[in-house]
Amino acid sequence: MNSQIKLSLGLLAAIAGLASPAVAADEAPKFTYSFNIGATNDYVFRGYAQRKEDPSVQGGIDLGYGIAYFGMWASNIDFGKNGDGSKQVHTELDIYGGIKPVWGPATFDLGVIYYAYPGANDNGSVTITTQVPNQDYVEFKAGVSGAFIPKLDKLTLGGTAYYSPEYQGKQGEVWTLEGTAAYELPAVSIFTPTISATIGEQFGDVGNAALGSPILGKFGLGNGSDTVTYWNVGVTLAVEKFSFDFRYWNTDVSDKGGTTGNNFCHQSQLQCDGQFAFIGKFTY
Repeated sequence: MNSQIKLSLGLLAAIAGLASPAVAADEAPKFTYSFNIGATNDYVFRGYAQRKEDPSVQGGIDLGYGIAYFGMWASNIDFGKNGDGSKQVHTELDIYGGIKPVWGPATFDLGVIYYAYPGANDNGSVTITTQVPNQDYVEFKAGVSGAFIPKLDKLTLGGTAYYSPEYQGKQGEVWTLEGTAAYELPAVSIFTPTISATIGEQFGDVGNAALGSPILGKFGLGNGSDTVTYWNVGVTLAVEKFSFDFRYWNTDVSDKGGTTGNNFCHQSQLQCDGQFAFIGKFTY
């Protein structure tokens, strides 16, 4: 285990230790569970469409015991085709776990996420002619969120840092910093609307020419840049166990960066321009 991973795990343990006083000694841990299923017209992750802006079906299950949690979530995706015409990737499966200690108004989220792409064919594609390395990767995360402003208990603010020692496509170390804000509005008929926004920044280590970066030290998904900024803004309508989310996404990725020429964000598997996404979900 390298020193940076040890440092990340050490920070998570230290934060967890600080947050632990919020759990009363006489509180018995409780087991919880939930599952969700939904559909979207455009599955967008950190500003990149994961299925060429086509619909996806998604679902997952979450288990909890006290401050600990574990879950799995899956979606169908499409990263383009290989040279023989077969799809590179059909499915994304996320497996995650961690703890959520509470300290005053702050809820911490300290965990790890494994992004798996079962059956992925990593032998290159029609538009990416060199070999695409293994898609699977791991991220460690440390985040905090809560209603921190007095008399604004409907406003939730959050921040999360993600660290991957070997990011998707073997692009090397990547840090992702993300900030969120959400405000719950008064109910409208049967719906409870919440407006929210996210802004994130990714910092790459060693780029991969197969993913658009011909220069060592540049983040491959940045199309010649070692950073990527993404953001979204939208509204979620909640009614009982259903939610309907309407959201606009965009990035600062240039179509003309690196040596890839024009339309980097419009290639068959790399949409990262402005796009609207709708997600309908049922949670039980």
